[in-house]
Amino acid sequence: MTRHDFIELFNLGKTYDTPAGPQVIVRGFDLRMDEGEFVSILGHSGCGKSTVLSMVAGLTSISDGSVVVAHKEIAGPGPDRGVVFQAPSLLPWMSAADNILLGVRQVMPRATRAEREAVVQHHLELVGLAGAAARRPAELSLGMQQRVGVARALALSPRLLLLDEPFGMLDALTRMELQEVLLSILEVDRRTAIMVTHDVDEALFLSDRIVLMTSGPAAHVGEIIDVPFARPRRRDDVLEHPDYYELRSRVIEFLDAHDRRAA
Repeated sequence: MTRHDFIELFNLGKTYDTPAGPQVIVRGFDLRMDEGEFVSILGHSGCGKSTVLSMVAGLTSISDGSVVVAHKEIAGPGPDRGVVFQAPSLLPWMSAADNILLGVRQVMPRATRAEREAVVQHHLELVGLAGAAARRPAELSLGMQQRVGVARALALSPRLLLLDEPFGMLDALTRMELQEVLLSILEVDRRTAIMVTHDVDEALFLSDRIVLMTSGPAAHVGEIIDVPFARPRRRDDVLEHPDYYELRSRVIEFLDAHDRRAA
C-alpha cells in the first residue's frame, strides 16, 4: 500500500516583506509522496511553483510549515536533494566530467580518484554523453548541456530529484528526446522526483501524480490528479490510453478556470 510519507511538505508557506507590507506567495501547501513517486507541479506563471521547489531544495527560506525528506526535516541545501534547473548552470571553464566531479567529491570524500571518476563516467553514459567527458559547455549544444545537468544531479545519488522546468529552454524535438532519457533513467531505480513544468503533456507522460496550484497571491494546492498509465511507459502507449485526453482536458480546464479568476 502506498503510504505517501517519504516526502512530506506540511503547511508550506512563503511570505516576503515588501514596502507595501507582507506579500504571501505560497500558503498552506501540503503534499505527501511515497518513495519512488514522480510528481509534477503545474500552475500559471507567478503562482509559486518554483518557490515551492526552491524551498524543498533548501535554496529559499521557509516562512511557514516544514519539509521532511526521508523522515528528516531539512534545514538548508544538501546532497540528499539533487537539483536540475531550467538553465544548465555549468561552470564554463570546466569539462563536462569535471562539472559532475565537483558534486561527487562532496558525497564521496573517502573514495579514490578512480572510484569517483567511475561514478562520473557511469552517469555520463546514462545520459548518452560517454564521449563528451572532456568537452567544455561551450562545445556542447544546449540539450547536451542539460544532459550534463541531469547527470550531475543524479551522480549525487539524491533521495529526491528536483527538476525546475528542466526542458523549458529546449526545442520540441530535443525536449521530447530528453524526456525519454529521464524517464528511462528514473524507471530503472524508481527515484523520487518533483518537477515544475508548464507543459501538460510532459507532466502526463512523466508523472504518477500532478499537483495543480491555484493562482497567486497565496497560492496553494488546488487539486491533485492521479496519472494511471502503467510503467514502464512508452509515449505511443500513453497517447493511445483511453484516459489520456480526458485527463489532459481536466488539467487544462483547471488552469483555464484559475486564469479567469486571476484576471
